[in-house]
Amino acid sequence: MNAHQHPDPVGHPSADDRRSFVIVGGGQTGAVAAIALRDEGFAGRIILVGEEPHLPYERPPLSKDVLIQPERAKVTIHDAGVYADRAIETRLGRRAAAIYRGVGILTLDDGEAIAYDRLLIATGARPRPYPLLDALGAGVFTMRTLGDAEALRAAIGPGKRLLVVGGGVIGLEVEASATVLGASVTVIERGDRLMARAAPQPLADVLMALHRARGVTFAFGAALARAEREAGGGFVLTCEDGRSFEGDVIVYGIGVALNTELAAAAGLAVDNGIVTDEYGRTSDPAIFAAGDVAHQWRPVLGRHVRQETWQNARVQGAAVAAAMVRDVPCADELPWYWTDQYESNFQVAGSPEAADWIRRGDDAAARYTLFGVTDGRIVGAVTVDNGREMRPAKDLIASGRVIADLDALRDPKQDLRKLAAALR
Repeated sequence: MNAHQHPDPVGHPSADDRRSFVIVGGGQTGAVAAIALRDEGFAGRIILVGEEPHLPYERPPLSKDVLIQPERAKVTIHDAGVYADRAIETRLGRRAAAIYRGVGILTLDDGEAIAYDRLLIATGARPRPYPLLDALGAGVFTMRTLGDAEALRAAIGPGKRLLVVGGGVIGLEVEASATVLGASVTVIERGDRLMARAAPQPLADVLMALHRARGVTFAFGAALARAEREAGGGFVLTCEDGRSFEGDVIVYGIGVALNTELAAAAGLAVDNGIVTDEYGRTSDPAIFAAGDVAHQWRPVLGRHVRQETWQNARVQGAAVAAAMVRDVPCADELPWYWTDQYESNFQVAGSPEAADWIRRGDDAAARYTLFGVTDGRIVGAVTVDNGREMRPAKDLIASGRVIADLDALRDPKQDLRKLAAALR
């Protein structure tokens, strides 16, 4: 049997395998990894520990479907039967308390001690707190969990005045959903544009126009100085420059705080996340990390990379599970994410920091692709309601080749797949 043949492709447990692999984190990464361990042929015991009481679920629908059409929203990744069929034990609504590396023991908040042979930490992140706003109490929301989405859904609706603090992906998605529900929305952003960390300027401009056309108001360079509750229950937020904004509900998204406390307390290396090698191994070879919380070494790039995307959670969760079973390195994955706002879909791949951006198609086209070019190489791509071109766009980025005829990219009649194939 070679390294790529699995002893049991169906992934049934075996009484002969007395090892225990434990996953801490009941989100997308943990759920994907648990199933992947079985698919990779691991026949020992698998225990999935999740702090939330729900079965693992996807987060992208929280700021969209769960707010707009909760009766139709589907968030659960696998039903309970999937875990049962694969003999994956779950400990939901339970918090991992401590890792005792010397003896290979994980303890939970209720005192249960679980022995592990290999441990995967997929604890993700939580919203970065904003003490100025948190001190206001009820009516102030973040968006990270199913409970957050359900609580916000009950608070917004026609006629409500929503103040969104932070012009990132989550803030814009929540703002779009609230607008659809009939709320009036003001976005308050400390920086000088939208999505400064994750999107190129051309996409930020498109998003600005899209939201303004729906009646959304934006305030940039708006550093908050005071936050007060009015006698009638509403809020007043005042900026350092004197601008003030009134609202009934506040949602803020100003980044995340990584859930590294468990790893740090166990003495694992932590630097912008839990530091891992290309296999997903931490500074302890029996402990792995994946998902938002993992700062993974990328040999091709020659540096560590940490990503906070649905795609990374899915791909890295499966890849690190394979490494735990078969000791194979994780493949390099091109950064990619999407966001749905109103009826439009936007996808971003590669680097948002290209020197120049080329538009494929004329300026009047509703569906188009933008290519980011640096030194003649395509390093990034954005599709606007044009997701069919994202796969060949990724291939063009991955090729790393200098594009001799950039005008070919501008012509929508040119077949991107053929252009990408020619560069392989």
